[in-house]
Amino acid sequence: MVLHIFDWLLFIILLPCVGYMLFYSIASLFYHEPDSPDSVEQKKFLVLFPAYAEDSVIVSSVQTFLNQDYPKELFDVVVISDHQRQETIDRLHQFPITTLIATYENSTKAKALILAIGAMNNDYETVVIMDADNLAPENLLTKLNQYRAKGIKAIQVHRKGQLTQSPISILDGVSEEINNGIFRKGHQAMGISSALCGSGMAFDYQWFQKNIVFAKTTGEDKELEKMLLKQRIPIVYLDKLSILDKKTEKQTDIRNQRRRWIAAHFHSMLSVVSDLPQAVSSLNFGYTDKIFQWMLPPRLIQLAFVFGITLFVLIFGGHYAYKWLYLSLAQIIALLLPVPKSYWNTALFKSLIKLPMLTIQMFSNLFHLKKANEHFIHTKHE
Repeated sequence: MVLHIFDWLLFIILLPCVGYMLFYSIASLFYHEPDSPDSVEQKKFLVLFPAYAEDSVIVSSVQTFLNQDYPKELFDVVVISDHQRQETIDRLHQFPITTLIATYENSTKAKALILAIGAMNNDYETVVIMDADNLAPENLLTKLNQYRAKGIKAIQVHRKGQLTQSPISILDGVSEEINNGIFRKGHQAMGISSALCGSGMAFDYQWFQKNIVFAKTTGEDKELEKMLLKQRIPIVYLDKLSILDKKTEKQTDIRNQRRRWIAAHFHSMLSVVSDLPQAVSSLNFGYTDKIFQWMLPPRLIQLAFVFGITLFVLIFGGHYAYKWLYLSLAQIIALLLPVPKSYWNTALFKSLIKLPMLTIQMFSNLFHLKKANEHFIHTKHE
């Protein structure tokens, strides 16, 4: 009887977690890109590249961005250089951009963004946030300007992995596309705000200037999401407008990256859970959904729990197994549906061998989260 109760208790806890992912995964199949005007007045952009020890990628990213087909006098590029070599800074000075030097003892992306906003004038309509390793298409600002002309205050573009043959890089890219499907395309299809992902983001300048000063942790994108949703400002996702994001290739680097993400995840959950009654009573569906989303366990940990329990009951308690098999099947479907066809190749299947080790590392990260949300944990790029 005790085992029976415990079995159902675990199932009831995990059922809404899997159900949430499956619902939005299916919804992602019905996503349609919002229309934009063909011809609008061109507004001025501020483009920010926070760069913490990113000597290997920042120069090429900036050089690529300067090839925009948008009028040169209508966008300013600012690199916030933090813990970078002098030779990198000297190379950046050769471009028609502004390079700010950050000297924080405990650096965070939020601090870099606040520094940049404080250093620049107010002569902008839109601010764009890029990562130091992001490569932008030539029409990025042109397309963003068209959507901003519709009055959209917050935009997330499609961040695609710039993959190598490294199994870690491939899995990281697949994980990004699953997120894009469930938390962006799926939500947009249901009329709910997209999630932000930290780069490839565009905001109304006045709103961003006013609110970024309240971002205090390494999960600044989640803090911005919280502010937007509490203020009932929708975040629009543009799947056809994409930037390339270099994916990490080493297990040690992805472990550090996930450690930072898990810390931001739990901090976000703890910071918003008390807002749930107010969000529900005020019919703020976007914020209610976000609170529930942040209450879900990290995806790889959830995957391990569901599959692990299913395997256990198959071996030791066959008559309990049917519902767990259905739950495992639902979870597999939820994860597979958003993965683009271009990812399905031999390299992906070979990469799956790394999943057990990554799962173990995710669990180990749970015991090393102290102050991870206060101090920047750098993900190296080769």
